[in-house]
Amino acid sequence: MHPELKAHPEYFKKEVVQLADNVYQAFGFAASNVYMIIGDDGLIIVDTSETTVAAENILAEFRKITDLPIKTIILTHSHRDHVSGASIFAKGGNPEILASTGFSEDSLFVASNHPQPVKAMQVRTKRQFGIGLSYPNEIIGIGVGPGARPLKGMGAGALPPTRRIGDEGEKLSVHGIDLELVHAPGETPDHIVVWYADKKVLICGDNFYRSFPNLYPPRGTAYRDFDSWADTMDLLMGFGSEVLGPGHTKAVFGAEKIKSDLTDYRDAIRHIVDETRNGMDAGLTIDELAHKVKLPDHLAEKPHLREYYGRVDFSVRAYFVGTMGWFDGNPTSLSPLSPKDEAMRFIDLAGGNAAVLGSAQKALKDGDFQWALQLLDRLLNVDYEVANAKQLKAEALRAHAVAQINCPTRHYYIQYAKELEQGDI
Repeated sequence: MHPELKAHPEYFKKEVVQLADNVYQAFGFAASNVYMIIGDDGLIIVDTSETTVAAENILAEFRKITDLPIKTIILTHSHRDHVSGASIFAKGGNPEILASTGFSEDSLFVASNHPQPVKAMQVRTKRQFGIGLSYPNEIIGIGVGPGARPLKGMGAGALPPTRRIGDEGEKLSVHGIDLELVHAPGETPDHIVVWYADKKVLICGDNFYRSFPNLYPPRGTAYRDFDSWADTMDLLMGFGSEVLGPGHTKAVFGAEKIKSDLTDYRDAIRHIVDETRNGMDAGLTIDELAHKVKLPDHLAEKPHLREYYGRVDFSVRAYFVGTMGWFDGNPTSLSPLSPKDEAMRFIDLAGGNAAVLGSAQKALKDGDFQWALQLLDRLLNVDYEVANAKQLKAEALRAHAVAQINCPTRHYYIQYAKELEQGDI
């Protein structure tokens, strides 16, 4: 695997981190973080993890610190990895559950106002997150969370909000704690952040984490508004926080460090927007831009902008389609041949099926894995030596996965290869 990923098990080691005298972060127990704020007569929990088992493990650790009842749960957004342990934290009590007005109780893994293609989303989500892959040989981390984590009870413990927070936000005074909940769209439009001014602690959900932002996930999503996400970085900087608690990865300490990291995040998103938009105005196609647009070196090498979770080229494609639709401006793209028809003509031009198969085998041997995959797909489109072509494609995917720094890409390659080998595709 990519050498940078080998450090992830140590980075995501489980621990409860004290962020202030009464604020704690449960880190490394699951894909996402859970926060506990201790009030005078009760607890505030921010986000509830991805599974009921993870929530039980986290609650057990919190109970080593305090036995006060949980009276308030705040959900920063409706992604399943943040809401699925709510029933565990609510057990034995009747906590108020707060979420934004845009919070979607029925969404499958992704906040959306439209019905999702459920089966496709489930299949692709399994591939992106490497659900079912072996640890540590196939999965070592998910980019912003640990690979070794409990998956039992995934999505099982979600509870509906009992009260909604409007876009204007709200100031709360609960259990002797003064908080401000602020609408802050980013990875999802329903995001709210939690500002604890007395302790200078800002819990920001998935608007920031230690990776290039996941502006587009391969599991699929509606368009994530890049400009709104960048604007939210300015909003977060305006709090002047001294502790930043992200939805994933470790907390960031120090006002200057937080401002610097958020500035980098904002500038990276705006760079993608500017370069993609300028390229579109210059007549470049989506494929040309995906290969052309890069982060400048001074941003690309920052630890919090490495492509562990989000990918620059995925983001370029998402911005293009999200703002202009699928058509890339080239009239040839308006009515392309069907994949089978194109494959037949390509193979004929290349000298026949056997010649293309030989070229694919050579590409695989030479380490030209992407070219091998594209050749093999053409053979599969015309049903030529299907079993052999699928086996070669699985080999190419596994080999291609080795060099990937982006965990969703790595997992997708390996999981798809397993599906080919098991006859599921």
